[in-house]
Amino acid sequence: MADLQDELNVTAEAGELDAPAAPAGPPSPGPGPGPAHDLLARAPVADGYCALPGTLSGLPWYDLEPGEYAVETDLPRLRRGRVGAQLWALHLQPDRPVTSALEQIDLVHQVVHRYPEGLRLAGSASETADARAHGRIAVVIGPAPAAAAGDSLGTLRALHVLGLRAMSLSDARWAPHDTGLTPFGEQMVRELNRLGMLIDLTGTSAVTAVRVIDISQAPVVLTRSGAAALNDHPDNASDELLTVLGANRGLCLVPCSAQRTGPALRDLADHLDHVRRIAGPDAVGLSGMHDSGEAHPEGLGDATGYPALVTELTERGWPEPDIALLTWGNVQRVLRGTEFTSRAARQRQSPPTARR
Repeated sequence: MADLQDELNVTAEAGELDAPAAPAGPPSPGPGPGPAHDLLARAPVADGYCALPGTLSGLPWYDLEPGEYAVETDLPRLRRGRVGAQLWALHLQPDRPVTSALEQIDLVHQVVHRYPEGLRLAGSASETADARAHGRIAVVIGPAPAAAAGDSLGTLRALHVLGLRAMSLSDARWAPHDTGLTPFGEQMVRELNRLGMLIDLTGTSAVTAVRVIDISQAPVVLTRSGAAALNDHPDNASDELLTVLGANRGLCLVPCSAQRTGPALRDLADHLDHVRRIAGPDAVGLSGMHDSGEAHPEGLGDATGYPALVTELTERGWPEPDIALLTWGNVQRVLRGTEFTSRAARQRQSPPTARR
C-alpha cells in the first residue's frame, strides 16, 4: 500500500488564469537571505493549527493584505515566515455547534475569496502542492471539534462537501475517555476514513487514541501536542503514544505554545527533538497555534519566527532532509495517505446510515 501511496500524483494541473510560479513556495518580502530562508524556500512550513477564523469572527473589520495587527496571522507575516499551508481550526459555540461550524466554514471561504493573490483553499495534498506552485498559501479547513457533526454521519458528510478536512475527537460523546470508542464512534472513524478527513487525537485519552489508531486505515494526527515527558500538559503525548503513532505513520504537530512546550524557542526545539527521537523524523511537524489565545514561546508570536526555529534545529544537528520533513513533507504525506485510504474505501463501501 505504501508503494501505491508514493505513486499518487501530488501536483494538480495549473489553474487557467495562473501561470505557475517557481517551485520555491510563497514569495517572501521579509528578512533576507540565509540558510534557513533558503531551506524554507524549498520546503515551506505546513502549519498544523491556526485559529484565525475564530478571531476574525469577533472583529468588525480587518485587512490581512497590508498587515492586520488585531491578529497574529496576516499575509505579510505568513510570507516572511515562509508558510506554504495552514490548517485553519474552527471555534464552535457550545450552545449551537453545528450552526457555528457552518458559519465558520462560510467565513473561511469568504476570507480566501477576498485574498486570491495570497490564499487558496485546498482539500487535498495535490491542491496544497498546486497552491504552493502558484505562490499561494494553501488553507485547509479544520480541525473542527466533533460536536460540529451533531452525532450525525449525514451532517459529517455535508461538512465534508463544504470543505471540512479535519476533525478533533477530544470532545466527542462517542469517544469516551474511559472506554475508547462506542460502536457508533467506530462507525464515525470509518466514515472519516472513507471521506478522507484527518482524525485529530489531541486531548483524547490514551485508551481512545490507541483504539482509534487500531481502527483507522489512514494515518492520524495530533494537531497541537508536545512531549509529555518534558511538560505534563494534558494535551501532550506520552512516549508510549508517540511510539505507537510513529509505528503507524501518524504525525505529532508540536505547538508554538508556552503552556504546552515552554516559554523559550529552545523549549519548543527540545520538544521537537524528543518527538523526533521517540516517534521518528517522519512523525513530527509544527503547529503555530497563532490566534488561539495561548501565549507563545519568545520569538514565535507569529509566523516570522519560523526561520529562527529552523536555524536552531540546524545548529542542533538536524539534517536538511529531516527539517524538510518537519516543515512540509510530513503533512503532505499524511494528507496523501488520507486521500489514498478514502479512494480505496469509496470503491468498496457505501455511505453508512447509522445514528448515535
